[in-house]
Amino acid sequence: MWRLFAFILPVIRLYFIGVKVLIYQLLHKSFTLPVLPRQNGRVAIVTGGARGMGYETSRHLASLGTHVVIAGNEEEEGLVAVKKIQKQTGHRKAGVMLVPERKTEDGFELHFGLNYLGHFLLTNLLLDVLRDSGQSGGCSRIVTVSSATHYGGRLDLNDLQGRSCYCSHGAYSQSKLALVLFTYQLQERLWARADPVTANAVDPGMVDTDLYQNLCSPAQLAKKPVAKLLFRTPAEGASTAVYAAAASELEGLGGLYLYNGQKKISSASSYDKQLQEELWTKSCAMVGLQKA
Repeated sequence: MWRLFAFILPVIRLYFIGVKVLIYQLLHKSFTLPVLPRQNGRVAIVTGGARGMGYETSRHLASLGTHVVIAGNEEEEGLVAVKKIQKQTGHRKAGVMLVPERKTEDGFELHFGLNYLGHFLLTNLLLDVLRDSGQSGGCSRIVTVSSATHYGGRLDLNDLQGRSCYCSHGAYSQSKLALVLFTYQLQERLWARADPVTANAVDPGMVDTDLYQNLCSPAQLAKKPVAKLLFRTPAEGASTAVYAAAASELEGLGGLYLYNGQKKISSASSYDKQLQEELWTKSCAMVGLQKA
């Protein structure tokens, strides 16, 4: 009985949040990007940048003059995206959702490993470069893509892999909460060292991408008409991430949660500093990093 309840509750939470987001999107227009300053001389690494929102983020940043590096695990797909962007702009994001219980090559639960741990490790490995690249009046920027599902996320530090009772909905929500916790804790550490680097989390809304490919068949059928009417396009979904990466009014501002181009309050648990620290310590141990 307990296992059934533990499985069903995250599903209810996730779909309840989804309905709230769709109602918001029905009543509010998608965020329209303002005119952004040129980004000549700047470099952006976009994980999962070959398709969906990642591609749209890469394309828009390239159009601003950014040198974009697309990071992913499909080289051919990445090369196709690069050629397409070059053609569109004239200039020479990784994630999974609702996957049945699977592990990464390193043995981590797939949502937690790919959506969170991979980004945690990559960001930490790049911190020295980001610090050296930033300067007064031109900080390096770290933009983490979370989602509204983090509001329903629960983080069990004793079972981050979901071994006691696996639920894909709960695993996805947990990974998105972990990203917000990580972003806030990272910014605290950057401020403490006076590093010229900022870290912000963004919520793209509900976007029509292939993240939903793991929905069950009935849900897939129901999603199609709803997506056409209420979901954001990948370009619309990418707009807040592009804004966070390039807007001059956000220069020097970090530790923010941005949705539809505006600062929002994230979940109460995401501001728990003890939870942030404990997750950081656990994450360092899991990826083999010395705790900073």
